[in-house]
Amino acid sequence: MVFAIEEINRDPSLLPNITLGYRMFDNCVKLAVAFRAATALISGVGDTFTDYSCTGTPPVLGIVGDPGSTHSIAISRMLGLFRIPLVSYFATCSCLSDRKEFPSFFRTIPSDAFQVKAMIQIIKHYGWTWVGAIASNDDYGLYAMKTFVKELNMFGCTAFTEILPHNNDRSEVRKIIRTIEKSTAKVIVIFSTEAYLIPLADEIVRQKLKARQWIASEAWTAAPVFHTKELLPYLGGTIGIAIRRGEIPGLKDFLLQIRPMYDPYNNLINRFWEKMFDCKFPEKTNNQSSSDLVSSRICTGSEDIESTQTAYTDVSELRASYTVYKAVYALAHSLHDLMSCESGKGPFENNSCADITRVQPWQLLHYLKRVNFTTQYGDRVSFDENGDALAIYDVMNWQRADDGSVKIETIGLFDESAPAGQELTLQEDKIFWNFASNIPPRSVCSESCLPGTRKAARKGEPLCCFDCIPCADGEISNHTDSYECVKCPPDFWSNPRRDQCVLKDIEFLSYEEPLGISLTTISLFGSCVSAAVLAVFIYYRNTPVVKANNSELSFLLLLSLILCFLCSLLFIGQPLHLTCMLRHVVFGISFVLCISCILVKTIVVIMAFKATLPDNNVMKWFGAAQQRGTVFVFTVIQAVICIIWLTVAPPLPFKNNKYQNSKIIFECNVGSITGFSCLLGYIGLLASVCFLLAFLARNLPDNFNEAKFITFSMLIFCAVWIAFIPAYVSSPGKYSDAVEIFAILASSFGLLIAIFAPKCYIILLRPEKNTKKALMGRAAPQK
Repeated sequence: MVFAIEEINRDPSLLPNITLGYRMFDNCVKLAVAFRAATALISGVGDTFTDYSCTGTPPVLGIVGDPGSTHSIAISRMLGLFRIPLVSYFATCSCLSDRKEFPSFFRTIPSDAFQVKAMIQIIKHYGWTWVGAIASNDDYGLYAMKTFVKELNMFGCTAFTEILPHNNDRSEVRKIIRTIEKSTAKVIVIFSTEAYLIPLADEIVRQKLKARQWIASEAWTAAPVFHTKELLPYLGGTIGIAIRRGEIPGLKDFLLQIRPMYDPYNNLINRFWEKMFDCKFPEKTNNQSSSDLVSSRICTGSEDIESTQTAYTDVSELRASYTVYKAVYALAHSLHDLMSCESGKGPFENNSCADITRVQPWQLLHYLKRVNFTTQYGDRVSFDENGDALAIYDVMNWQRADDGSVKIETIGLFDESAPAGQELTLQEDKIFWNFASNIPPRSVCSESCLPGTRKAARKGEPLCCFDCIPCADGEISNHTDSYECVKCPPDFWSNPRRDQCVLKDIEFLSYEEPLGISLTTISLFGSCVSAAVLAVFIYYRNTPVVKANNSELSFLLLLSLILCFLCSLLFIGQPLHLTCMLRHVVFGISFVLCISCILVKTIVVIMAFKATLPDNNVMKWFGAAQQRGTVFVFTVIQAVICIIWLTVAPPLPFKNNKYQNSKIIFECNVGSITGFSCLLGYIGLLASVCFLLAFLARNLPDNFNEAKFITFSMLIFCAVWIAFIPAYVSSPGKYSDAVEIFAILASSFGLLIAIFAPKCYIILLRPEKNTKKALMGRAAPQK
């Protein structure tokens, strides 16, 4: 500050013909002392007043300081009443940005609100969502941590928050260390001044607490007290936010001009000299014992300070000093602007200007709000509407020095005025990570949920702590950390990884699959056997066995059986509009034609037996024409049922999602349940009547024993179709079609074998029995 004031006083272009004066007080890091010093400055205690009208210039126009946020809050409340500017160079509490409460407060260091933004940008950059926070028990630490936690909770979670004790209580510090050890958070942010943090740093060394990534606030990032060999293994790799470094040309030469002073009111320089050169001044040895005199070296005041290498003479890292420099220049430029006011164009009443000889603090305050200049280092100095400086920070990293101690390196920059998304720039290749892998640590409560899973919060834990639950069947999540799984569209299903919807497999009874091939083969085999039997009957149509069994009805029955075998092929293959309509129509008409032929044959058997009785000529009423007519009528009735069914609600192809969500069952919807029931019911009615008549005729003489075979065939037929109903209802998808085909084939083979196998046996293997004599012989009545 002294250097800046003397530099300004030598500058002819800034405040010409004006000499700035100053008075300095030490706050002793105590609020009461700081408050008393501020009061003394504005009241002019110790000054001699000649103007008792209080119309002259006040003792001070502005104050540079205080560095502490708590002190600045208290002092600013008082100075604000008198509109006396207070320009702090180190108070960063965001609470001081409240213009209503602190109308005359300014600062050349950015507010903690911007520091927190810089930290949040770094944390976001590395994906750290599980972070611990520690703060000193003062306004600086508490306000900063409050703002940090609020910002962090927008995308992450706070693993823990701890307050450093006021009195450096070791038990409290150990408690904080235990909290850090128990936590899974690898990244810890500390908002604290040096004094609060030293006990924690000492305890970290005692407990050998490693494998943590520390984020430092600007108050301790560049503090030399921590740059020791002992702390490197534990605090090495720390990433910190630091005040923008500046250059002050000529400052080092000014510092090296210091010499001891014998001022009874200021012994600070002498104490510094004794500490620097480990000596004592003579006037201080009067009260010392002879042994102390022998051991003490006498300070001469001519020691060479230029040969020392200490933090005092190191001007390579001017950070807080640079903000002091800017604070002094801000007040000087404000006063210069006040002097430069043109009469009649002033900002005060009646466009008046302030009188430099009688200037008041509130007048200087007006110009300080609008000050705008650039330092020799190229930094622009101005204040926003809250009295805050432009937010520019250096990002620092604690690395190993050649002697094994800590050195800090600039690894990046945070500039709030940069375009959105470009505020933070990092030179990542220069960062030292204090981990065995030398890569950034992972600090998350729970690892990200991969696509195919969703987040499920753990009860009683922060939102960052969750479990990853796989999506249910038919649901997907196609990005990381999904909170919900999305259902696939109706024709789609989730893939095995549950991260993509894929078209469902369409399932139907295909000709290419083993089941379809088997049923097709059996169906063709059955139709070929029926055709072969028909060929045999046609070839041997003039033999007694064929004639005796009503050859015309037998031919028609065999043709209907061929149709029954072939109709099963309509149930195989992809359902089409035509095949859906034909499959049950052909099935219903074929089986009605088949059962009608058997029913008529049964009636013929019974009629023939009746005709052999005396005085009974019934056969003339049921000749060949009547038999054909009866079969035709029975078949037409089924055809009419089918026509009505197809007209009202025909079967259509249908994609069924009920049975299997992962597949589309491509089947034929029967349309009208009533129509389908009527079709099956009519077949069942004819079969029941046929079975009943055949059962009643089973004991007729052997030459009419076809009734026994019909009874057996109808028994097989009814058994198959009765068993078919529950099997069909309970079979899903393509297997319902397979069950129906099986019932068709089983009943068709039952009829074919039961009725025609005995006859083919006689025709082909026992031709000697295929004679009229043999048949008549068998017809002889038994006694």
